Amino acid sequence: MASLSISSPIGNLVIDEDNGVIGAIRWADEKTGTGSPLLNEAARQLEAYFAGKLSDFDLPLRPAGSDFERSVWDQMQKIPYGETRSYGELAGALGSAPRAVGGACGKNPIPIVIPCHRVLAKAGLGGYSGSGGLKTKQALLTLEGAL
Repeated sequence: MASLSISSPIGNLVIDEDNGVIGAIRWADEKTGTGSPLLNEAARQLEAYFAGKLSDFDLPLRPAGSDFERSVWDQMQKIPYGETRSYGELAGALGSAPRAVGGACGKNPIPIVIPCHRVLAKAGLGGYSGSGGLKTKQALLTLEGAL
């Protein structure tokens, strides 16, 4: 597995590539990797996103998770830039429960690109499992003009 660390406005991120696909983006202070064509492209797209110049990512993804988690992550990827959905709306689309959707959001291994920050609780922001918690979620939603 190859990795590349980058700095971002929401902290230091490490992008992990496995067999030609992005498998994870994680917050970490470690400096790692020299990149690969895919990792360099992922870094470029993330930098463009944070600069407000990219609203749709075009990267091959393979997040590890259960069938249900992957179905939730697929639904999250359908939420347009600058828009939000509730856990309940995603649950309704999947024939599931909001709490189960929230659990899958919390296990999302490719945050930002798979936009779990766009999923909100019925009565507010809900939670965010990324570094910085709700502060980071608010920053991403503000960047997209969704707050």
